[in-house]
Amino acid sequence: MSGKVVKVSGPLVVATGLADANMSDVVRVGPQRLIGEILTMKGDSASIQVYEETSGLGPGAVVETTGAPMSVELGPGMIEGIYDGIQRPLEKIVEKVGTNIARGVEVPALDHEKKWEFTATVKVGDKVIGGDIIGTVPETPVVLHKIMVPPNMSGTITDIKSGSFNVTETIATLKTDDGREVPLTMTQKWPVRVGRPYSHKYPPKRPLCSGQRIIDTMFPIAKGGTAAVPGPFGSGKTVVQHQLAKWSDVDIVVYIGCGERGNEMTDVLREFPELKDPRTGESLMKRTVLIANTSDMPVAAREASVYTGITIAEYFRDMGYDVAVIADSTSRWAEALREMSGRLEEMPGEEGYPAYLASRLAQFYERAGSVECIGSDDRKGSLTAVGAVSPPGGDLSEPVSQATMRIVKVFWSLDSSLAYKRHFPAINWLNSYSLYLDTLKPWFDENFGEGFMQSRAQAMSILQNEASLNEIVQLVGKDALSPGDQLTLEVARMIREDFLQQNAFTDIDGYSSYDRQAKLLTLILGYEKLCRVAIAQGAEAGKLFTIPAREQIGRAKSVPVEEYDRAYARIQAEMEQQIEAIASQGGEQ
Repeated sequence: MSGKVVKVSGPLVVATGLADANMSDVVRVGPQRLIGEILTMKGDSASIQVYEETSGLGPGAVVETTGAPMSVELGPGMIEGIYDGIQRPLEKIVEKVGTNIARGVEVPALDHEKKWEFTATVKVGDKVIGGDIIGTVPETPVVLHKIMVPPNMSGTITDIKSGSFNVTETIATLKTDDGREVPLTMTQKWPVRVGRPYSHKYPPKRPLCSGQRIIDTMFPIAKGGTAAVPGPFGSGKTVVQHQLAKWSDVDIVVYIGCGERGNEMTDVLREFPELKDPRTGESLMKRTVLIANTSDMPVAAREASVYTGITIAEYFRDMGYDVAVIADSTSRWAEALREMSGRLEEMPGEEGYPAYLASRLAQFYERAGSVECIGSDDRKGSLTAVGAVSPPGGDLSEPVSQATMRIVKVFWSLDSSLAYKRHFPAINWLNSYSLYLDTLKPWFDENFGEGFMQSRAQAMSILQNEASLNEIVQLVGKDALSPGDQLTLEVARMIREDFLQQNAFTDIDGYSSYDRQAKLLTLILGYEKLCRVAIAQGAEAGKLFTIPAREQIGRAKSVPVEEYDRAYARIQAEMEQQIEAIASQGGEQ
């Protein structure tokens, strides 16, 4: 079915003669067969969002509809892949047309020639339902790709064989409940704007360990949770997201670069193959899918990129894996929505964003969750969504930040004043929050004892006291404070500089395990407790702040991983002796 272009306005094309087309259908526009998607229909006139540059396109050009919604091709070969916003493999396109990517290039998302070793896990005569695993493919050394029955099918397997196949060859035949014989391949097609089904969604109860102390201890995110990282330019949003992608204890990472600068995606491409996953010892790329739709690529395709990414993530979640989706940044995605809304001449909302901005953001984040997957076995998977927000000038009152804050449960607020002081991660401990603390408390209590959450609460209390004491210090100076208040300021500085501050670019400090975090915080709070007792016995505060153990605590985070247990125990013993010595002097005076 085809129509004719009557109007071109940037990425928006209006065509007539498409009376039988449907909303969300994919179309090919003009002689270059540019890819687009129908946004609205009015009679036989369709407004089309074109995902490629439309310069040179004019009225009269032919528009052909494919009759199918915007879908992704799911199957072996996605891991280690780098796609654009509409799942075109960039490496294959470069091989085909060179580095200057031409418009209208048609390349399948998965390699249709490559052979994969398929091992059947069901046999002829077995009854299967949607989501059941019928075989496996070792896609990378760390990812076993599970081939599943498409969600909307069920029946009896009449033929299946193990062996070497490409993704388009038939690996099994399914006799459906209504008597049809359906050939099954290793691929599935799924529309990106429709969430994949699951049996049951559970409240998230396990934390996602990222190895970042301020995140894991102070503002933890649960597996299957949602988080936002807002912050102004230069405050370290991208590095925080890179750290999450590198070190989170998930099986698969889908990293969506929607509208960020190209050099940031280049960093990911260069670093991830060289970095070793602490859990598997293999390259991080062996469990990563990259979607690159950078700021110099067509604006409209940004809008599709987050849906493409989260659909790929849901597919791996359905296999029973823990998946993390990192979107950088949702503000650029919202700008694509704003541009299309303006060209469609819709009634604008606040700051020109469409009135449906909040519901579109919610549609993205609500696809996260900890679920029981469909299928006859009771496997569970989780999808964690983390979105960066880039408010102009760090103004959190703008619509994208406000709408995101209403939806997500964890808010890591980046602060430019901390970034200027070179305190990274620049997450402001007074503005950030995590609403998962109550649901995660049983897990922390079970694995680390009740002391872990008590230490966290005590550390937060000290940091809040510091904020109020700083106002007094600015008026009367530090020396006018009582020894107890001086100790509060000193311990708060230790928590900030020796615990919360973390260097992403060193091997030892880049990743910190839960056990190490708990012991380091216990060390700092133990110092505070001993000093309070010593001050009560008449010890001089200044002497307590200059003991050798105080300096050793400052260097504790750079102790090699295999030695930290012994080193922290030694520092604790020396600290007790040194403070005891000063306390006994204080008592004699």
